[in-house]
Amino acid sequence: MGHEKGLEKVASSVRAARAKVPPVRALVAQTTFPYRAPTTPLTVEPKPAEQKLLGHYDSGWARKLPARYARFFLTEGVVRPVIAGLAQPERRGLDRLADLDGPVIFAANHHSHLDAGLLITSLPEPHRHQVFAAAAADYFFDTRVKATASALVLNAIPIERTKVGRRSADEAAGLIDDGWSMIIFPEGGRSPDGWGQPFRGGAAYLAIRCGVPVVPIHLAGTGRILPKGKNRPKPQRTVVTFGSPIRADEGERSQAFSDRIESAVAALADEATTDWYSARRRAAAGETPALAGPQSGAWRRTWALTANRKRPSTAKRWPEL
Repeated sequence: MGHEKGLEKVASSVRAARAKVPPVRALVAQTTFPYRAPTTPLTVEPKPAEQKLLGHYDSGWARKLPARYARFFLTEGVVRPVIAGLAQPERRGLDRLADLDGPVIFAANHHSHLDAGLLITSLPEPHRHQVFAAAAADYFFDTRVKATASALVLNAIPIERTKVGRRSADEAAGLIDDGWSMIIFPEGGRSPDGWGQPFRGGAAYLAIRCGVPVVPIHLAGTGRILPKGKNRPKPQRTVVTFGSPIRADEGERSQAFSDRIESAVAALADEATTDWYSARRRAAAGETPALAGPQSGAWRRTWALTANRKRPSTAKRWPEL
């Protein structure tokens, strides 16, 4: 009996001692360096936290060899069949790219999130697998999952839409200098009503800075598949029209060159809607319909966009966007 009481006293003493000792997690939480990052002294201004997303996302890993192999199989085995089923694309003007050599900037109008995939899968070799996309940082790189998917599938880099970011411009220029071609939508965002928006100067600036040509491209029909504000795609026929490469003139400013790029895309829209000869005649006469559509009320713009009236081939008509 005395022996059992002695053991019980020892056990109770051990339990009491254990209760007084804090667990390992509590000890780590109470201690600082080296278990946790050291604190900043009060007399030193703290360093701002490094941002990992939006315009600060580092997509360099997407151009490493393993990611490039993965993107090749994704593009050919997943993206192309999906685009073929949803967009049923008809590709025109590929002969205009026959003599294209080296990196180039592909600039297109923008109506749908489907545009980047359609454009990439429409490019001829070797550009299809040697191209990166300029994607909106506030949409495609706002979360870790979206940023990773955008970088892997589209080889995208984040571009700030609200301001001119030197980081984004330098990264894009560095990739172009390394031999990568670039896909960019100079409108800066998808069309809110089906009509085009004014082109911004990013594509022109990079083309002048890097000394590369710009290939204007018009995408027709993607706005009916997945327009802005919709989440469920509806299969429709699309037309991808490639234009001839254009270069900036000696001493030409980026805004003037951007206006020429926009005019070239508008001429391709006219060509896709009518025919090459009529579109060329209107372009030579300065009568190409603008991508922005008629400057009138919302009902008039909607009517002009959806009307399907027959007009003489020589009449000025709005392109089917």
